[in-house]
Amino acid sequence: QVQLVESGGGLVQPGGSLRLSCAASGSGFRFYAMAWYRQAPGKQRELVAAITRGGSTDYADSVKGRFTISRDNAKNTGYLQMNNLKPEDTAVYYCKVTLATHDYWGQGTQVTVSS
Repeated sequence: QVQLVESGGGLVQPGGSLRLSCAASGSGFRFYAMAWYRQAPGKQRELVAAITRGGSTDYADSVKGRFTISRDNAKNTGYLQMNNLKPEDTAVYYCKVTLATHDYWGQGTQVTVSS
């Protein structure tokens, strides 16, 4: 069982930045693929960014050029750097790690972009 704890969410003005963190329990983080999802009120959860064990990344078109996903295996932590935030980025952000066929989710962190 892997436990994930997200942090770093909050209220930010349009154009601002936030960095989300996802801390994993145990010492096997380097074996996991990791992704960030988000869910806005009344909408389905959507993939924002993903990173493989080897460090390859992929992004939703809506965040390309603004968000950066990364990982620090020594710290068992993944990150999502979000720049130039827009009101439409407002959502609960979740991290997910995958090992073989098992997915583990964090509890989510709220990001609100508003003036």
